[in-house]
Amino acid sequence: MGSRILIVDDEPLLVKGLKYSLEQDNYDIDIAYDGKEAFEKGKTGQYDLIILDLMLPVIDGLEVCQKIREISQVPIIMLTAKGEDINKILGLEYGADDYMTKPFNILELKARIKAILRRVNNKDTRIGDQIIQVDDFKINTLGRKVSIRNKEINLTAKEFDLLLLLTTNPGKVFTREELLEVIWGYEYFGDLRTVDVHIRRLREKIEENSSQAEYILTKWGVGYYFRNKS
Repeated sequence: MGSRILIVDDEPLLVKGLKYSLEQDNYDIDIAYDGKEAFEKGKTGQYDLIILDLMLPVIDGLEVCQKIREISQVPIIMLTAKGEDINKILGLEYGADDYMTKPFNILELKARIKAILRRVNNKDTRIGDQIIQVDDFKINTLGRKVSIRNKEINLTAKEFDLLLLLTTNPGKVFTREELLEVIWGYEYFGDLRTVDVHIRRLREKIEENSSQAEYILTKWGVGYYFRNKS
């Protein structure tokens, strides 16, 4: 079988359809129907990706996402039946890698899954066990660990990829569209605000004052870039 995916949703028909469709692409599918079961399964670290519904019984999807993110960097795609932007943004703030609003196109979901897994599976195959030192940052590309002035920083997979891309291209301004395509792996499906949320979260972790950034700067009207101070 291929990559192992955990589907978490309390709608049996939706779960049945998703399971069948993804198994046709050779994914190994497991299922959880409530938040408690999802967390118990998710914390085992046996999955390559989790598809997580926002509205769940026992423990809601946001709390599950937060709990899993405290112990694992497994990619998470959040599903929500609500159209309000705040729920999508909240999902990203709690550590989700991506989100989709129900009803969704299964082909679009598959495209996002493939993009995420391709990025995760291909990470570091070109660079090997390499330590990159940039200003105050020490980046271990194999262990995917980052420290600032010898203090380790806990980053999500997307945050790490953003930091690695920006620090290895100092001074280069990336548009949100470029970052979405390079980091998320798809060009047309994404919401540009996804990039803004991840940049904001990354700044909160690496900057002394995220409102007055020293490392990741904004080129207004264009995009983001890393300023090499040395």
